[in-house]
Amino acid sequence: MSRSAKPRRAKRAASETLHFDDAETVRAVAGPGHENFAVIERELGVRLEAPGGGQVVVTAEDSRTRTEARRVLNALYARAGDGLQIDPAAVRAASVMAEEEGEAEIDAVIRVPRGTSFAGRTDGQRAYIRMLKNARDYDMVFGVGPAGTGKTLLAVAYGAAQLALGEIERLVITRPAVEAGERLGFLPGDLSEKIDPYLLPIWDSLRDALGQKLSEKMREEGRVEVAPLAFMRGRTLNRAFIICDEAQNATVAQMRMVLTRLGEGSRMAITGDPSQTDLHPREPSGLAHALGILEHVEGIAVHRFTRADVVRHDLVARIVDAYERADVKR
Repeated sequence: MSRSAKPRRAKRAASETLHFDDAETVRAVAGPGHENFAVIERELGVRLEAPGGGQVVVTAEDSRTRTEARRVLNALYARAGDGLQIDPAAVRAASVMAEEEGEAEIDAVIRVPRGTSFAGRTDGQRAYIRMLKNARDYDMVFGVGPAGTGKTLLAVAYGAAQLALGEIERLVITRPAVEAGERLGFLPGDLSEKIDPYLLPIWDSLRDALGQKLSEKMREEGRVEVAPLAFMRGRTLNRAFIICDEAQNATVAQMRMVLTRLGEGSRMAITGDPSQTDLHPREPSGLAHALGILEHVEGIAVHRFTRADVVRHDLVARIVDAYERADVKR
């Protein structure tokens, strides 16, 4: 008669307590309702508690998992201490980032004096930020790809930082006023009031970077200018950082016009999604045309975002993926 095997003991979870100097920063890392902690728990398979006083209790079955959680929490704590935003997307990025990548991330941060700081959350965003900051090699940077990748926000943040540092005299942001299924003529008000709704996303990005008060002050001083693409004709913009947003809705002639506005001491970023043009089907997009002829010109950088760089919301990445599959089938 064989002896019955003894049941294996389940591995017991162990806990360790991390101590941080600033309890308020720990609360920022945890997020509203501890939503950021929930992301770490899901990604790493740990349990986190914040009893207060700057303490975080990490519980996991093995020491390697606890060590990884400690690394992520330390990285997020340092990021929050630098004034960088901590949200679920940033937490997910920190959870999958190797330690050496975290150390090399410093050159992929845009710090806006008296404003907000922005760090690249994906490899694509970090590469894009490095291109924007590389004034020695690139006077023009194209950032193209799906919605939610941060291509416009990061360009605006970089321009706002340069303005606040006094590196440029003006930040000029322009976009085509193209009707995306709506009729401009039916909107109430004069021309300025009709155009304003097209420019609201730009003002939102500026407020994110500079804050409401400073963005309004710089607008009043004429240091920040947001205008439709048609208003760029005939101008030469010196000592400025120029952003052409939604460039997929510019015609070939409009794109050629805006790209040649570059003056002495100026740089330019062009952002857009070639797959979402609102032009007439028979009207070729100026963005696609420009990419075809300028990609290998010296002084011009092109960064192509993918759905892996979508940081707006998990669902946005899945929506982009679904539309791309449908386009392939068509």
